[in-house]
Amino acid sequence: MQPSDLLSAFRTRRVIAIVRGSDKEAALDTVLTLVRNGIDLVEVSLSGADALDVIRGARAALGPDALLGAGTVLTAGDARRAAEAGAAFIVTPAVTEAVGASRALGLPVLAGALTPTEVVAARAAGATAVKLFPAGPGGVDLLRALRGPFPDVPFVPVGGVDAAVARDYLTAGALAVGVGGPLVGRAADGDPRGLDERITSFTALGALTSHGKGMS
Repeated sequence: MQPSDLLSAFRTRRVIAIVRGSDKEAALDTVLTLVRNGIDLVEVSLSGADALDVIRGARAALGPDALLGAGTVLTAGDARRAAEAGAAFIVTPAVTEAVGASRALGLPVLAGALTPTEVVAARAAGATAVKLFPAGPGGVDLLRALRGPFPDVPFVPVGGVDAAVARDYLTAGALAVGVGGPLVGRAADGDPRGLDERITSFTALGALTSHGKGMS
């Protein structure tokens, strides 16, 4: 996947589902359920149980073109193992060595940053887009403030994003949003109750379609 491909996926899908679970089989089932139901841009966090096996299983089930990434990637070794497992893009929680290592592997990166200094560092390290994390405390006002000096940076808020807040972020100029618990719930831990309803709450939002107002 090229950086332009990842940006296009963000722009058209608008939601990145973040799967992090304590049960490998449940996490894999969750990934497949999300994709079958229209949320086909998925990040599997390496902080979940057997996450690399989940990525391998999802890649085998979904094929080579699936928009499947690895998250919570901290080190160059993490990036290499994620790539070997079948991740097509990398997500980091901060500006770590994994950003440069992932780019060296040919993988686009969504790199975590919160302050102006971190945004500059993320872009300098080769990040394709900036994961505004944790977005919750600063909320939409933080995104608006950062877009002032960085109007051309593709921002993806992550952390505390539910269906209602997602609309606000996208209207304020986010390219996409990353959503974990408010979408996945405890499905990746073996309790899928309510997952279908939560998926519907995100896919039903007009702001999450390619007609939303996020930056191009």
